[in-house]
Amino acid sequence: MHLCSLACAGPGSAVWHDRRVQPPIALAVAAHDPLGGAGLAADLTTFAAHGVHGMVAVTTVTAQRFGSVERVEPTSPELLAAQLDAILSEVAVDAVKIGLLSSADHISVLAERIAPGRLPPPVVDPVLVTGWGERFVSEEVEAAARELLFPVAAVLTPNRAEAALLGPDPADLAALGSGLVVVTGGQAEANDLLVAPDGSVTELSGEWIDTGNVRGSGCTFAASITARLALGDEPTVAARTAKEFVAARLRDSADWSTGPEGSAGPVSHLA
Repeated sequence: MHLCSLACAGPGSAVWHDRRVQPPIALAVAAHDPLGGAGLAADLTTFAAHGVHGMVAVTTVTAQRFGSVERVEPTSPELLAAQLDAILSEVAVDAVKIGLLSSADHISVLAERIAPGRLPPPVVDPVLVTGWGERFVSEEVEAAARELLFPVAAVLTPNRAEAALLGPDPADLAALGSGLVVVTGGQAEANDLLVAPDGSVTELSGEWIDTGNVRGSGCTFAASITARLALGDEPTVAARTAKEFVAARLRDSADWSTGPEGSAGPVSHLA
C-alpha cells in the first residue's frame, strides 16, 4: 500500500472511518465567566479531567470581577436554539449540564429539545443567587424552570441558599420532580444532602477544606456529575464521585492568591 493512502486519507475514506473512536460527549449549556473559574470554563475543564469531550452552547456573556458582576448580556433564544440544533445535527450527546439561563425563553428552547428525547435528561445547576447571596435571575425565570426544566432533570444541584428558595424542606424539593436533588453545602457546610424522589434524605459527608478559593465549585460539582453520567454512572454514584473530585480540586487551589486579597478565587481545574 502506498504510504499516502494512509497519510492522506480524508474523513470520508474507509481507512479514516475504521480508525474513528467517539469519546463520551457532554454538553454544557451555560454562561461565559471571563475569570475562568465558573460557567463554561469550569464545565469544559471538568469534562476533560474525566476523559469526556465537552461541547458548549452559550446562554449568556458576562463581564465580572471577583466580587461583582459588571455586565450581563443574554444570547437570544434564536441563537441558543441554533447552537443546540447545530450540535445535535452532528453528534449524539451522552449527558447535558445546564447552568445559568437568563430568560424563560431559554428554558422553553431547552424543554422543546429535552421532551422529545433529542437531549437527555439534564443535570441542572439552578443559578438563582450569586455567590454573595443576591438573587441573580428573575422570578419569571424561576417559575419557568419549576414548570419546564426541573421535572425533566436527571439531577438538580441547588446550593443551600437556592434550596431555601425552592422549598423549606426535602419534601418540597422532591416535589420539583427531578430524578435526584443534591443540596450542596455551599461555602458554609462540607456535607451535602441527597433527596430522592420519595422525599427521603441521605447525607453525603465530606471533608471541610479551609480555603476561600471556592469560585466555580458549584459549577464544577454539577459538571463532574454530568461527566460521570456520560461515562455510564448512576446519578447517586455520580454525585458521590463528584463530591470527591471537587474536594481534590479545592485542596489543590487552597493556597492560591489569584484574585484580590479577601476575594473568592477560583477552584483549581489543573487535574
